[in-house]
Amino acid sequence: MFDYHIHSDFSADCETKMETTIEKAIEIGLEEICFTEHIDYDYPDKDWIFEFDLAAYDQKIKRMQDIYEGRIRIKKGVEIGLQPHLLDRYEALMNQESFDFVICSMHATEGKDLHSGEFFQGKTVEDAYQIYYEELLSCIKKYKEFSILGHLDLVKRYTKEKSSDNFHSIIREIFNEIIPAGKGIELNTSGYRYGLEGGMPSADILTMYKECGGEIITLGSDSHVETTLAYEFKQSLVLLQEIGFRHVATFDHGKPTYHSIEKLI
Repeated sequence: MFDYHIHSDFSADCETKMETTIEKAIEIGLEEICFTEHIDYDYPDKDWIFEFDLAAYDQKIKRMQDIYEGRIRIKKGVEIGLQPHLLDRYEALMNQESFDFVICSMHATEGKDLHSGEFFQGKTVEDAYQIYYEELLSCIKKYKEFSILGHLDLVKRYTKEKSSDNFHSIIREIFNEIIPAGKGIELNTSGYRYGLEGGMPSADILTMYKECGGEIITLGSDSHVETTLAYEFKQSLVLLQEIGFRHVATFDHGKPTYHSIEKLI
């Protein structure tokens, strides 16, 4: 199996060494993993600096690839946090650096972070969701230097009450923007760990992605500790198969490779 959303101590919110995660991945039988460290320029919560030494990261990935060659495949990825005023900066980053895989996520909206709840203050749940998806759509209309959208409906993780609107209309617009551009989405299984009904995005959004013609989908645990690697992956593969997906993707130098879900199950 393949876990394509993993953090190490290169990410500001993680203390786990790469070696610890890699050894655990080998122990549980993963064939390939991709480290996707956080770069969130200008993150609103100034207690967190989501940047790291890119040269050191590249060197560490190459060293791990050499050490563990023949035991597991290790890919170099990144998770970028979009905000409208940062698109040119991320464009420059992608021109300067080389990654196998790029997750495009939105952790802040209207210049306010989601995790502290500041973004949601003074808004109904429906208003917050609408603003979140509108800003995401606006960004990906202008910015295409990524492989997949990360945890598309992340906004739901930080709201205590459910929305009465499923926002399928605007999410469909997002899919109609990324699918023709050859971009995909992930099924992020951390939703199970955070007490949600399933992964992110939810099954109805996954179904709509498939109906819109989406084929590129990765599985990621969003692990910050080695014990959550490949969390609920078998259940997630079954779900994807039931929806109609036949493959999950891995990436090499930005290009997807497809793997049969039936064989993985």
